[in-house]
Amino acid sequence: MKVEILHIDDCPNWQEAGSRMNAALALTQHTDVAVTFKLLSTPEDAATVPFAGSPTITVDGSDLFPAAGRITDLACRIYRTPTGFAGLPTIEQLVDALERHD
Repeated sequence: MKVEILHIDDCPNWQEAGSRMNAALALTQHTDVAVTFKLLSTPEDAATVPFAGSPTITVDGSDLFPAAGRITDLACRIYRTPTGFAGLPTIEQLVDALERHD
């Protein structure tokens, strides 16, 4: 399994997304999986990956939350969470998405 977080430089949430993803990986017994990060600096960079705003969390090259659709704008992403909109998913949402991916 390959986990990559696609982000832009101005995004305030990409590092916390990595922390939450590491927690979710541990909870789903994927402790051998490393989270990597890819900085997108141009719209052309964003066009080459399944980017849907920063941070986009991918597993094996696919957006873990694909409902947002792809964009090439270097913008922040908003996620729906149980408590409303947020800049990143909850650990529980990440666990659920990982379990669906397996």
